[in-house]
Formats: sequence, structure tokens, C-alpha cells
Amino acid sequence: MLMKSDTPAGQALPDEEGTPVSVKIRERLAAAKKRFNANDNIAAFIEPGELEKLLDEVEGKMQGVLDSLVIDTVGDHNTQNTARRVAKMYLNEVFKGRYVEGPTITEFPNAEHLNELIIVGPITVRSACSHHFCPVIGQLWIGVMPNEHTNVIGLSKYARLAEWIMGRPQIQEEAVVQLADLIQQKTRPDGLAIVMEASHYCMGWRGVKDLDSKMINSVMRGVFLKDPNLRREFLSLIPKKSSS
Repeated sequence: MLMKSDTPAGQALPDEEGTPVSVKIRERLAAAKKRFNANDNIAAFIEPGELEKLLDEVEGKMQGVLDSLVIDTVGDHNTQNTARRVAKMYLNEVFKGRYVEGPTITEFPNAEHLNELIIVGPITVRSACSHHFCPVIGQLWIGVMPNEHTNVIGLSKYARLAEWIMGRPQIQEEAVVQLADLIQQKTRPDGLAIVMEASHYCMGWRGVKDLDSKMINSVMRGVFLKDPNLRREFLSLIPKKSSS
């Protein structure tokens, strides 16, 4: 790890070749004409060993932020390693869904030709808003109407897919659509429904400071969109969300 004094605050840390690893990754993305929005996964453009270098780079820049906030990270024992901790939190935990490949999901054929409504939830989800990087924490419910060609996946795999999608800076409306696209691609059902309810700390921690307000949104695909009776059945079987 490079010492904090080796690089001025706010500058990218160079690797042994002199080019910051973030620049190399950006160049690959640009060459492939791929976007790298906050909620995009860029794992395919990160080479082995580069994530640790990126961690060092983010630590160096985070140290610059702390310096600009006039925080004594030398004399204050509580913040001596804060820059490293924050870098690890972003890359290895809360934004991990940007930097690693998706979870391996074993898919099984629908051998018994299941065609009844399946509901999974509540699944606890944790994300962060891309506007203020404040936590978004809540629950979601997934409804699947399989057909004879649908791939069957284990219940825990829905949670793993949700964790991967939500582990990026997001807005809730886009996150639910991304998750729906992924599950539909994996399972190919006749219908898919997702409802998400979450607290947004950009409202509770700052701004209007409203701790009780929640956001609920849904995505309905296939027969859930076409059949109001099926949609009502799914929504009626979801436990009362405000009690969560």
C-alpha cells in the first residue's frame, strides 16, 4: 500500500507502471464503448489483481476528502484508518455488485411442469442512493409464474441475485427493473412480479429528515401485467409491508 504522503490529495494513485488503475479500467470501457454508470457492473473490465490496486487508489482519494474536511487523521485515533476502512466498505461490501461477476446460479429444468404461483420474500436488501451515497434499506417480494420451459432456481438464489444488483449506487426504480431483467433472463417464466419497499436515508438522515417515509414500487411482467386477478392474488399474499 502506498503511503498517504506519496500522492497529493485528490489524485489517483499510480501503479508500478505509472498509470492509475482506474484510468486503465476506464480506457478499456471506453474502447469497448461500454458505459460505467453508478449501477453498472464493470467486472469484465477489471483484470486479476487490479481490484486491490483500486482499493489503494480509493483509499488515497478518501484520505484527501478527510484532509479537506479538516479531520486530523494522525492525532485522532478514531480516524487513523478511516480512509482504508471506507475504501474497503465501498469496494468489498456496499458497492461490491459493481466490481465482481454475478453469483453462480444452478438452474434446473421444470421437470414436474410446475405452473402455480411462486412467491419469495421478504428478502432484505441494502443499497445506497446514487445521489448522496446514503443507505437504502428495505425488503422485496418476488412472484414467479412458471411454465414447462421455465428454469427452476433455489430460493436462496433469488436473494443472491438481489444482493448483487442492489450492491451498487442506485435509485430504487432502476434497481427493481434491473433485478426483474436478470431474473427473467435466468428463469424465463410466463410472468414475473417484484415489489420493493425501502427506507431512504437521504430523506431520513438529511434533507427533510423524515424517518418514517418509505418508497414502494413494483414491476409486473407477462401474465402479471395482463391478468388483473393474478396480480391481485400476488399482492394479497404479500404480508402487510408497513409492518416491516
